[in-house]
Amino acid sequence: MQQPTKPRRHVTGVDGLRALAVIAVIIYHLMPNVIPGGFLGVPIFLLISGYFVTMQLTAEYDQTGKMNVLHFYHKRFKKLYPTLIAMLVATSAYIGLFQKTLLKGIRETVLTNLLWVYNWWEVDHGQSYFDRFNGESPFTHLWTLGVEVQFYVLWPLILWLLFILLKRQRTWVKWIVLALGIASAVEMAILYDPMNVNRVYYGTDTRAFSLMLGSFLGLIWPLRRLKAKLTSVAAGTLNVIGMATLLIMIWGFFNLSGEASATYHGAMFAYSLVGMLLLGTVVHPGAVMNRVLTNPVFTWLGQRSYGIYVYQFPVMIFYETAIKVGNAPILHAVIQTALILGISELSYRWIERPLANYDWTTLPQTWQRLISGQWNRGWLTITPVAIMVILAGWALVEPAPKPVKSTTQARITKNAKETAKRNKMIAEGKTPKVDIDSDDVEKKYNLTASQVKQLQQMQVTAVGDSVMVDASSDLQELIPKAYIDGKVGRQANEAPQVLQSLANQGHLANTVILNLGTNGPITDATVEQIMEIVGKKRQVYWLTAHVPTRSWQDDVNNTINATAKKYKNVHVVDWHGLSDKHDDWFAYDHVHMEANGNVQFTRLIATQLLKK
Repeated sequence: MQQPTKPRRHVTGVDGLRALAVIAVIIYHLMPNVIPGGFLGVPIFLLISGYFVTMQLTAEYDQTGKMNVLHFYHKRFKKLYPTLIAMLVATSAYIGLFQKTLLKGIRETVLTNLLWVYNWWEVDHGQSYFDRFNGESPFTHLWTLGVEVQFYVLWPLILWLLFILLKRQRTWVKWIVLALGIASAVEMAILYDPMNVNRVYYGTDTRAFSLMLGSFLGLIWPLRRLKAKLTSVAAGTLNVIGMATLLIMIWGFFNLSGEASATYHGAMFAYSLVGMLLLGTVVHPGAVMNRVLTNPVFTWLGQRSYGIYVYQFPVMIFYETAIKVGNAPILHAVIQTALILGISELSYRWIERPLANYDWTTLPQTWQRLISGQWNRGWLTITPVAIMVILAGWALVEPAPKPVKSTTQARITKNAKETAKRNKMIAEGKTPKVDIDSDDVEKKYNLTASQVKQLQQMQVTAVGDSVMVDASSDLQELIPKAYIDGKVGRQANEAPQVLQSLANQGHLANTVILNLGTNGPITDATVEQIMEIVGKKRQVYWLTAHVPTRSWQDDVNNTINATAKKYKNVHVVDWHGLSDKHDDWFAYDHVHMEANGNVQFTRLIATQLLKK
């Protein structure tokens, strides 16, 4: 006779784990310079999902000899769909009304999210998860839901098949699951491409190791087999492991980078392994970790973590489009967090909980009550929802505006082509011709004839992002021998590879100009790599960043100033300080320059070079 299943124990400490994970993700998205490893909150979510899903399915199979897969699907989709649909509707409606430039691809985005395959669509169509400047999508973060739901759909079938095939060797199942996790991590390492991380970052197969490690734990460490009474040695061991892994998890948030190759060559897998050990101590009733991670704040956040995660990106992107957050990043981070939490609370109370518990077979009766007037307050809910759905529907059928290059974009494209031609001439030992005579150059940049003559003889190498590309024409007009390597969307961590390539080709001059930090924060490790390649003999002129619409502006500039104090051959070119009060120098995005801004940018570099 089968023994009755023990009542499932709610582990409040798991809510604490979810809370820490969602806090890390939110801070990372708001202020990536504060916790560069905040993206590692996602593996924690995946571990928890893998653990509880596998544990529950295994318990059901042990109890009944079968798995009610359809019932499992029903429960999961009933919980996930309402919040996701609410977010998709509200975000689409907002885009249709206020940000029509984001209409491009919105139909595919909504459809792939509803089908839970958005992560695979992102592999080929989305931008890098770490590109925080060039037209971020308010849907990018939903890749995680695709990975999770694909696991929910496939894993019960795979697990059931393993139980059937290995009925007489049941112990093999857990080792096969662990092997699948290791294989996923190996695949990530093999497929990793530093120039395009989308495949390994968004791919279900390359992110499955966190789910598999959670599943492995669910097979060897199920709640129903854990005893509250332990020896003092056993309890002490669990507590030491729990505290150590908790500290390592928090350390990872502050120290691991999503743009470092080590992250994809085992560090993320190792981090998930640490998370698995931590989760094992949290769920054990004989350890103290459940109590350590239990408090009202963590419980509140953990219970609402799904909504918080889903609503975060739309709030951030819409807010940062309208507000210059770089001038007061902490204040605006607090405001955005309050908005995210407020919206998530409303969603939890009015959407997530009511619809998760709603008996959809009673929908006809509910509708009848509404029509007959028995439920007068229902129209207060139905009316705004109907308006939102209509607006979202209009956004989905409305044709996306044809991309029209702004004056700034056209100039950047043109300058990139002209710079490539001039670089080729410089590489061949030829001096590019300057079309404008010396008098015009002197007047344009407010320099003397002697200064212009000196600049025309200088050999420099400039490495930067789209801001450098934007100013490249002016820079090579004033300094014809300047070899410029600029790229739209360039992250600071790409600079070491670029500089090394230039050095190998003989194009790294003794004077180096750097313009990095527009698209994201600069880590100390990146600075060290740059300075190791540049060496002590070359002089480095590093421009401070003017990115008032991004939270990392001040952090980037603090890093540049600290670098100049540490290295004697680094000189700060304070573009931010010069341009901060000159909005008229900049285009619509407040980052790239208009014609006069490019002149001022170039003149500032020139005057700093002449000082030395």
